[in-house]
Order: sequence, then C-alpha cells, then structure tokens
Amino acid sequence: MALKVYPFDPANHLETEEDILYYLEAAMEGNDPQHIASALGDVARSKGMTEIARKAGLGRQALYNALSENGNPTLETLTAVLGALGLQLTVQKSAA
Repeated sequence: MALKVYPFDPANHLETEEDILYYLEAAMEGNDPQHIASALGDVARSKGMTEIARKAGLGRQALYNALSENGNPTLETLTAVLGALGLQLTVQKSAA
C-alpha cells in the first residue's frame, strides 16, 4: 500500500485567535515582505478568502494574488486585510 502524502497548508492549522497572532508574529520576525504577505494570505484562507475579501473591500482573486508567495501587496491592502481580520498594524522599537 502506497503512502499518501499531502502538502502542508498552514491555513488548516490556524484555528484560534492565539494561533493566528503567534503565526503572524513569527512571520514578522524575519522582516521579509514576501513571507509576511504569504503568512497573511494563509490567515485569510483560514478564515475564508471570499469573506475576508468582501470585508476588506477587495476582489477575491486580487487578494489571492497580493497575498501569494510572489505577491507584493500595498500598505492599503495590508491594512484592509488586517482590519477585516480584526487586527491592526503596530510599530515597536526593536530589541537590537
């Protein structure tokens, strides 16, 4: 019997608000814009991309593209998505 292997999808494991906050916090630590956008896309998919797009006032396909691994969302898109998720962007002094 062959072993079935499925690709890992973080969106399937982001179940609680705490999961989402820790996931996004970890993504932000690397300061890699593409990784941050992709992680935000994972969170949006975990909540339902269509619903998040509607709440953010964006097209679903445009949101998929912006939050993909190769996407480059604008600050306006990021803040709209964060708002749709009930989150906000904040700034704090770095430890270094």
